[in-house]
Amino acid sequence: MNGRRLHAASAALAAALMAGCVSQGTYDKLEADKNQEITALQKQRSGLQEQIQGLQSQQADLRRQVDALEQQKTQLLTASKQNQSQYDALVRSLTEEVKKGELQVRQYKDMLTVDVAEQLFFDSGRANLKDTGRAVLKKVGEALKGYEDKVIRIVGHTDNVPISKAAQKVFPSNWELSVARATTVVRYLQEVGIPPERMVASGRAEYQPIAENDTPDGRKKNRRIEITLIDKNLVQEAGPGKK
Repeated sequence: MNGRRLHAASAALAAALMAGCVSQGTYDKLEADKNQEITALQKQRSGLQEQIQGLQSQQADLRRQVDALEQQKTQLLTASKQNQSQYDALVRSLTEEVKKGELQVRQYKDMLTVDVAEQLFFDSGRANLKDTGRAVLKKVGEALKGYEDKVIRIVGHTDNVPISKAAQKVFPSNWELSVARATTVVRYLQEVGIPPERMVASGRAEYQPIAENDTPDGRKKNRRIEITLIDKNLVQEAGPGKK
């Protein structure tokens, strides 16, 4: 549209000049109109160039986002295959114990967990490791040695039955008992050869049940030791001072 107006102004100016009947004032006005049209077109062209540059920049950003998503997808697939391979290897290492019902191996996202029944490791109200527990825990420790990219978290769990009065002299509540049992497991795994800096011990007492506590069978399931392998990067991201 602006181009047509500029063309028309130029044509009018040319026609007037050819006719020889244009005044200086008319000439100056026509010249000024032409210059205004040129300036407007230059601004319009500059604006379009800026829009093109903006679109090109957005396109480059989108390409980078797509590349990052593709890379993330590849990493997730690789990690998933690796985790499945680790899970299968752990299950193979502990096949006999799994068949006997002495422990259970679970996989959840990037974590592998070995659940061990409390009665296999400890007597009621005690935190001393039984001989039967030592034999199983040694095999578990040997199976976990190779996972150097994982942090091993050991968590003690109890049912909701209060500590007996006799045992309260040592463990005032299930909190102390659950933590003491987790610490005992950590110390033994260290003896097996797992570096202590790879391990974390904690207790949850009766506050993270996996079954109802109103039946003997449910309470039996809740009394357990969880040994979980967690990716080191996840632990570092969730560490002190991290948001």
